Amino acid sequence: MSIDGSPRYDRRAASRVLAGLAQPGLFATPIPVPAARRIEYTCAALRPESNSHLTFSQRLYLERFMRPCRPYQVTSATHRIAWTDSDGIPNTGHFRSDGLGPLVPIAMRETVLTLWHALAANSALAERISTLGLREHALLAATTTDHEPMDILRVGVEATGRALAQHALLARQTPYRSAAEFAEGMRDSGLFSSVATRWYWELQASTYRRGMIPVTLATQPDGTVRYTADSVATLRAMKDSTIEDAHNVMRRATRVEGLSVEDAIAKYHDDLDLISRQYALLPSNTRPACLAAMPHHLGGGHYTLLPLVVDQFVTVFGWLAGRCEITEVSVELDELTADGEATAEDQVFYVPDMNCKHCVRTITGVLESMGIKVVDIDLISKRVVAEFRSPRNRARAFEAIRDGGYNPAADKPVAIDTSTTAPSETAV
Repeated sequence: MSIDGSPRYDRRAASRVLAGLAQPGLFATPIPVPAARRIEYTCAALRPESNSHLTFSQRLYLERFMRPCRPYQVTSATHRIAWTDSDGIPNTGHFRSDGLGPLVPIAMRETVLTLWHALAANSALAERISTLGLREHALLAATTTDHEPMDILRVGVEATGRALAQHALLARQTPYRSAAEFAEGMRDSGLFSSVATRWYWELQASTYRRGMIPVTLATQPDGTVRYTADSVATLRAMKDSTIEDAHNVMRRATRVEGLSVEDAIAKYHDDLDLISRQYALLPSNTRPACLAAMPHHLGGGHYTLLPLVVDQFVTVFGWLAGRCEITEVSVELDELTADGEATAEDQVFYVPDMNCKHCVRTITGVLESMGIKVVDIDLISKRVVAEFRSPRNRARAFEAIRDGGYNPAADKPVAIDTSTTAPSETAV
């Protein structure tokens, strides 16, 4: 707490607020088995640089933000896919041709949507959120990237899905041979917990968007899998390096320049990026922990949010992995390299891998740095409206956004395909 008693950055206290909201029953009502899905997707092979297994974007991110990780420690996807999910929202994902294929990212997204709808339909959860006081809201705003409780829970569900789809790039290193079996194996092996405790947020989000993963798995005698010792040491070193970088920026800003914490974060946003909240304010010699992974004593017993989300996610994913019928289609891409005036249609595009408010801020920053006004940007639909001066101006902006690790699309990748039976409202 600050001198005036108002909440400040406090990860444990913020975690307790979220646990208190979830503990009475985040998914209190059983989720019906989702209806079958038929989804079309487009597919393109990734193009590694010469004499490398990594693409330009992957190598650039590795060199700039993943020290001391080395290229040989990174596994890359072989293909990128694009599709429109059952909510009509465009998406992108990655897979390896020697792994479980495109089913995992597609079924993962459908699982995310199913759990999102379950959260939205939980009236008791909404009531608990409505009773939070100003102090609790201020605490979340001071500590988390996505400040509203429902947004935080939604992002947590999506992060669980990202961990599953990203680790599926390593399926050939495991004894699991189907998508559902792989998800169960990840849960039983504790890999979701490993991501929450050993990774840092930006590493997961950015490497996921680029179709890469910096770990290696080893099968144990009991049939579970674990990170290799080399992977554990490298993840720790990357996290320590990230924390130290954040602390150096804050020390320089507050001690040398005399800025307040708020002014320092505002001034050095580009340097701090997402970790301005995650690690820049973390007390020295304190190990960071995922808010969902922190244990609490609630309701007369011990409670941790992460296992609840993981168990529900794996269960629903298992249903959907067996009920998604996916088909590859070909779609001509809109390159928009011609000169001329931009039309009203040219102002609208989508960023399928825009997943949180950090992504919104990053994409907005890229466009504004090019003198392009952002009229509207919606995280849920992944839709962006910007005032491009010409189709060529938009094409150059798309390239700049791609350099940042995102994959803008001129339109929704493919037309939405309906399920084999119309899902009821309770099913999704």
